[in-house]
Amino acid sequence: MVGPPPAERRSRRDLGVPSLVSVVIPVRNGVDVIDEQLSALANQDYLGPFEVIVADNGSTDSLRGHLDDHPLADRIRLRWVDASGFPGAAYARNEGVRVAAGDFIAFCDADDRVYPEWLRELTAVAAYSEAVGGAVETHSLNSRLVQSWRPMLPSETPYEIPGYLRVPPTCSFGIWRQMFDKVGGFDTSYNRGAEDADLAIRIQLAGGVLGHAPKALVAYRLRDTLRGIWSQSVMCGEGHAHLYSDYRHYGMPRDKW
Repeated sequence: MVGPPPAERRSRRDLGVPSLVSVVIPVRNGVDVIDEQLSALANQDYLGPFEVIVADNGSTDSLRGHLDDHPLADRIRLRWVDASGFPGAAYARNEGVRVAAGDFIAFCDADDRVYPEWLRELTAVAAYSEAVGGAVETHSLNSRLVQSWRPMLPSETPYEIPGYLRVPPTCSFGIWRQMFDKVGGFDTSYNRGAEDADLAIRIQLAGGVLGHAPKALVAYRLRDTLRGIWSQSVMCGEGHAHLYSDYRHYGMPRDKW
């Protein structure tokens, strides 16, 4: 089992090993990319049981039919759930968790690729953390040019708001179901980004330990056009402004210009 890094906090109690992990994937029109992620999940070296729930946020690309006859369906206990009632990944993830049977929830995205040890490393750190952020790399799914547009932190470094709290992305994230329910899941008002940071902040403000699993690695697919990067950057900026509005009275510092 992976031990905690020296600087890591530990929960006041031993949280143990999940009886079942539910992997939730929010997706809208991902039929052309999701198979790579599903294959990666089928190749996990995690020894415990897990299920995979695809929360479909209004796809129009025949995603459901594609998954109904998927060759990996039995191997990864694949389920499709209708999450089209409200636009956005926050709502889709909540709907996925709503039908999940697991006592530990892991989140990843349809267009990325988890490494074989991803679930094993997330659940190892979850033994002493109410929630766990993993790590991402951008070299295996993106060209060098595209990588240069958006540098990422090294896997050993947790994502955080400087001078405040950790905010790992939900493309590599895990949380005990009890804590997810305690904080009320994702806030669907964050429909322009930062829904993951908002959840992470609420977990920590509620007294939960948010651990870091540097070996729970995900190959992250970047936007591969300048227009796409710009659109994503604008969305992230709006999300961060939303965060500051909600948490400035809880000690969140304002960004420098």
